[in-house]
Amino acid sequence: MNFTAEWIDYDSTNAFSALAIDYLHQHTALQPFYQHIPGLAGIGGAIEERKVFSTDRKNLVTVLRNQYEEITGSAKVRSNIEKLADASTFTVCTAHQPNLFTGYLYFIYKIVHAIKLADELNAAYPQYYFVPVYYMGSEDNDLEELNHIYLNGEKITWETNQTGAVGRMQTRGLDAFIHRISGELSVLEHGQQLVELLQSCYCRSSTVQEGTLKFVNSLFEDYGLVVLIADNDALKREMTAIFEDDLLRHTPAAIVKQTAGQLAKHYHAQVNPRDINLFYMKDGVRERIIKNADRFEINNTNILFSTDEILKELHRFPERFSPNVVLRGLFQETILPNVAFIGGGSEIAYWLELKEMFAHYKVPYPVLVLRNSFLVVDQKMSLLMERLGLSAKNIFEDEALLLNNVIKTRSTLQLTLEKETAQSAALYNHIKLLASQVDTTLGEHVDALEAKAAKGLKNLEKKMLRGEKKKHAALTGQLRKLKSGLFPNNTLQERVENILPYYARYGKPFIDMLYEHAPTFDKKFGVLREV
Repeated sequence: MNFTAEWIDYDSTNAFSALAIDYLHQHTALQPFYQHIPGLAGIGGAIEERKVFSTDRKNLVTVLRNQYEEITGSAKVRSNIEKLADASTFTVCTAHQPNLFTGYLYFIYKIVHAIKLADELNAAYPQYYFVPVYYMGSEDNDLEELNHIYLNGEKITWETNQTGAVGRMQTRGLDAFIHRISGELSVLEHGQQLVELLQSCYCRSSTVQEGTLKFVNSLFEDYGLVVLIADNDALKREMTAIFEDDLLRHTPAAIVKQTAGQLAKHYHAQVNPRDINLFYMKDGVRERIIKNADRFEINNTNILFSTDEILKELHRFPERFSPNVVLRGLFQETILPNVAFIGGGSEIAYWLELKEMFAHYKVPYPVLVLRNSFLVVDQKMSLLMERLGLSAKNIFEDEALLLNNVIKTRSTLQLTLEKETAQSAALYNHIKLLASQVDTTLGEHVDALEAKAAKGLKNLEKKMLRGEKKKHAALTGQLRKLKSGLFPNNTLQERVENILPYYARYGKPFIDMLYEHAPTFDKKFGVLREV
């Protein structure tokens, strides 16, 4: 396995929001909404702020020890967990829901980015130590988003009638799911090993979050990645004061609404906070908490609390209270000694709305780093690119425009017509010069004749191009095959495809390859071509 990397500007992909692009370029309109510039200097500032914040490291390490108690983790993972007790250790964190079998490729790219950045910081700041962390957002209840993968272009879904937080769901039925995909994976070199790994991780786990922990650990344990399941009573107990403030005084909503309004002057607001930014979780239920007069209602249920009752519930059972997107980041940064957060464009967008809330609660705001993005081009597709004469940048162009350009470069008639068109323009310029010597008003008449001729030539060019397309039907099919293969569902590969077929084909060296090519702060879109 050998891959080379080509780098293009994010702007050239036409696949990222204006906000994400502007954040990469440090646009002045966004500067009031973040604390530190992405880079080593920004990390230095984040470290200094972290030093004076009291992170409950003892609680964090205890929780992690318990979560890894039955997992045969690498010595590096266990060492990293223990190092988190030291005040000179910090984390580089990325977060994501427990998508089935990691879901989309960018799930993997985010984690690789966090690992690579932590390693770079360990070299740049030898007086400190940095641990990469995957924070599992296992409380998400959007099952339709998390219950499927795409394999060879087919959407395969785990059918279950369970409700509530996906991470807490039982793994029953996943054995049949794994059996369903085993035939497609097992024929590849590392496929059978992968199928056995999935069975071991998921079918021998009681919950989705446990299975996800085991699977992600198996992929990244050699790099020392620590996986944290934050759905934990001991960790949430650290948030009771802020959760109480949210329930009673709605402080987070007031702050974030103001910031979101300022950001919305230039960009689409990613998050619109509610008065209460907590869900209630119990017995397959994860529903919004709504205050109605002096009562607290759990949406879509008959559960009601008085003010005293809900506060008693919060302090007795903090694990039953689940932060939404407004409070999740604050929770993460409270329990982790974090200095950098790796997120996608939409994540960066909502984090920019949270800065003033962090300041209000005196929680350090991390360096925000836009995650890496890659397009993986296997050897077959790479050879097809070469035959078509396409560069890494070309393949992001619109298919119709790209097809026209490819045909034009191969069309002798087209090249001849372009030459004749240029000669025609020169001829009319000469005629105009001669006519103007006789009568200056004749120049306009010549211009009109030239415009009419140019229009006719343009129409002829279109007809010739249509004829060329018919002649090059095979070429058209090849280009469409390339575009559909590299951009499934007409979007970025990383937003559709899953790690499984790549692991089944290449094994762990595929992850090593991603790590090798992953940048940290130098932001370019990577096209990884197999040679």
